[in-house]
This record gives sequence, structure tokens and C-alpha cells, in this order.
Amino acid sequence: MKHKLLTAAVLAFFAFTASAQTADEIIAKYFENTGGIDKWKSIEGIKMSAKVNQGGMEIPLEIVQLKDGRQSTSISFQGKVIKQGVYDGSSLWSHNFMTMKAEKSDAESTENFKQDIGDFPDVFLNYKARGINVEVVGKETVEGTETFKVKVTKKPIKVDGQPTDNVSFYYFDAENFVPLVIESEVKAGPGKGQVSQVKFSDYQELSNGVMMPFTMTQGVKGGPGQPLNISSIEVNPKVDATTFTYPEGQ
Repeated sequence: MKHKLLTAAVLAFFAFTASAQTADEIIAKYFENTGGIDKWKSIEGIKMSAKVNQGGMEIPLEIVQLKDGRQSTSISFQGKVIKQGVYDGSSLWSHNFMTMKAEKSDAESTENFKQDIGDFPDVFLNYKARGINVEVVGKETVEGTETFKVKVTKKPIKVDGQPTDNVSFYYFDAENFVPLVIESEVKAGPGKGQVSQVKFSDYQELSNGVMMPFTMTQGVKGGPGQPLNISSIEVNPKVDATTFTYPEGQ
């Protein structure tokens, strides 16, 4: 009996080790196939020009993300610029679509956002040093493509003051080793309990040699998605600090 238990323990150990190695291998191949990890590490910021289709209308967007966490999404609509998900280095804010006034997010949302600042430009850069656990949980076919399903577990976020699991599932193309889909459970709001799904396609090479997707479709798993079509991605752009400034007195 002791021999059988020992054998089972050894097999379990090697199964765990193989799984960890497989996760590392997938991530290594992902960076290798999209330009190389050194090129990814050289990214200090990006600026995307894109359009989203809303009710048959193509609405232009400009998305700016910097390594220090500052970010801004500017929506051009009916002659106005509406900003969403802006982080200025301390505060998270957006324009209210009804009043067009700038409003700061609550403390909990802001702290949850700050926790993910290190994800730029990619969550898998230095993930171990940041305490993120990554493991392969199987293979699945996604829209006819065989993928590796990779579970990403981060430090818990807070929802209504309570620590809540912070888990996402990345589906890597088993041939090209690039993410095709990200899924995560919606933890708050009207969609609570549903599965958020982001699909990636049309990978293109940027000026620094890194490959990024130029089409992203976001929605709820099993439902229709909203495509974001990117026309350009500028690497390490010059960005005026006022891009992120909260408009006091509005």
C-alpha cells in the first residue's frame, strides 16, 4: 500500500511539473511568435485609432495606454469628445453619457484598477514576479480551432468590500500560440454572474516588430459581440499629460 501511495504521489508531482512547464512553454512561444520578449518589454505606451459599430454607426475611438498605468479612451460622437476609463495616475474617471459631466469612480473600482496596472503591455510579462499563477487546464476547440485553455489567477479584487476571486481563462491557438479568446466571470453590475468574452483576430506587426490583434470583439459568452476594428497602433507615442487630467469645475 505504501508503495502504491508513493507511486501515486510521484506521478502527481510529475503531472504538476509537466503542467507548469507546458504553461511556461506556451507563454514563451507566444512572445517568440509575436516579436520576442525584449521587444515587448521596450513598449512604454501605445495609442490606438479604432472604430466601433453602434447601431449601424461607426464611432471613432482613440485609446491611449502608458506603462505607468495612465490611460484614456476618447470617443468622438456628434461633434463631442466623450472620455471613458481615464486614469490620471491617482484617480479613475469617465464622462457620464447622460449629463456629459466628468465623474470619478468609487474607491473600490479605483483600487481594483490599480491592481492591474502591471498588466501593461501584456499580462504575461514577468507574471511570476507579480504573483500571478498560470496553469494549463486542458484543450478546447474554439470556433473550429484547437486551443490550449490557460487559467490565470491574480490577487483577489474587492466587490462590495469583500475579497472576490480574480480568474480569467485565455485560449491560445495551439498552432500559432497567440490568444484567441479571454473569458472571465462578471462580478458586479447588471451582467453579474455572466461570462464576459473578448475575441482577438487579425494579428498584425507594429513598427517595433511586435504583433498585436487589430480586431477585438467583446460581449457575453453565447451572445452577440461588439467588434472593435483598429486602423493603427502607434508604439511609444508622445502624449500630452492633459490627456488624462480630470476636468475640475465641469
